[in-house]
Amino acid sequence: MKKELGKLKKDFEKGLKQVSDFLGLDELEQEFFGRKSGILSDIMKSLKGLEKDARKEFGQMANDVKHELLVLLGEKKEVLEKEKMSKIAKEESIDVTQPYLPKKETGHIHPMTLGTWEIEKVFKDMGFIVEDGPELESDYYNFQAVNIEEHHPARDGHDTFYIKDNPTWVMRTQTSNMQVRSMQKYSDGGTKPLRFACPGRVYRNEALDATHEHTFYQFEGLIAGKDINIGHLIATLKELLQGLFKKDNIEVRLRPSYFPFVEPGFELDMLIDLGKGKQWVEMLGCGLMHPNVVKEGGYDPEEWQAFAFGMGINRLVMAKYGIEDVRYFQSGDLRFSSQF
Repeated sequence: MKKELGKLKKDFEKGLKQVSDFLGLDELEQEFFGRKSGILSDIMKSLKGLEKDARKEFGQMANDVKHELLVLLGEKKEVLEKEKMSKIAKEESIDVTQPYLPKKETGHIHPMTLGTWEIEKVFKDMGFIVEDGPELESDYYNFQAVNIEEHHPARDGHDTFYIKDNPTWVMRTQTSNMQVRSMQKYSDGGTKPLRFACPGRVYRNEALDATHEHTFYQFEGLIAGKDINIGHLIATLKELLQGLFKKDNIEVRLRPSYFPFVEPGFELDMLIDLGKGKQWVEMLGCGLMHPNVVKEGGYDPEEWQAFAFGMGINRLVMAKYGIEDVRYFQSGDLRFSSQF
C-alpha cells in the first residue's frame, strides 16, 4: 500500500508538470480524484478488505497523500489563472498615448431599398399613384375584401401571423390588402379610373430557406377602368419589367393559375439567371380582378373592370443582381451590402 501511494504521488507530480491549460488540469483531476474511476478512489475502496488496524493506518496515509495532491492541484490552478490574466492583459491592452483614429467606412444603400426606389420610379413614370399601406391589417381588408373566404387555407395559422387575443387583426400576408383600400379612396364613389401601386413589407408563417422568409417585401399594382382586358394586363406587365430591368428583350410566359381576387388568374414566369444558369422563375401573380373585389372597391362590376398584379420585391432584386439566397437580405453582413 505504501508503494502504491508513493507511485501515485510521483505519477501525479509528473502529470502536473505536463499540464499547460485548464482543460488538461481538469482531465488530470478526474483521472486521480474522480469518484467512479479515479486512481485514488480505487485505492480508498480497496481498504475495505484490510483488517481494522491496517485499514486505519493506511487510510490515514491515503488521506495525507490526497491532501498533499490537492494542495499541489490548487497551486497549479493559481499559476494557470495568473497566466490567463497575463495573456488577457497583453492581448487587450490599450496604449492611451496613441491618438484615436476611427475607421472611416462609407455607408451603402441596401439592395432592397434600391429595388423599391426603382419600382416606385417605373410606376410613377407609367402614371400610377404610389402609396404605402398598414402592416397591421384587419381581417376584412387582408382577406374578406379580396374574396378570400372564411375557410380558405391562406387563413390558417401556419400561413398567417394572427394578433394574440384579437384574431380579427393580422400582420398582412400580402400587399393585396391595398386593392380595396385604394379603390375606396381614389375612385370617387366608383366614378373615376385608377392606376395604383403599393410596395411594402408583408409577413408569412413560413419555414426559411434560400428562397423563402417569414418577412419579405411585395408590391401590388392595379388599374381600374372601362373596357379593360387581358391585353392591357400583358402590355402593362411587359412595360413594367422592361423598365425595371432596363432591357427590351425580356422573355416571359403566362400560365393559368388561381388567386381568389382575380378571374381569370395567371402566373408570369421570366427567364433569368440566379447564379445557376438561366431558368424559368415565377415572378408574379396577376389577372382580371374578380367582380366581388371590384364591387367592394366601390365600382359597379357591370360597367367597370380592373386587373391586378403582385410580386415579391425580394425575388425581383435577386433576379436583377444575381443574388442566389434570399437570406442574405437580412444577414447584416457588410460584405453583402457593400456590393451595392
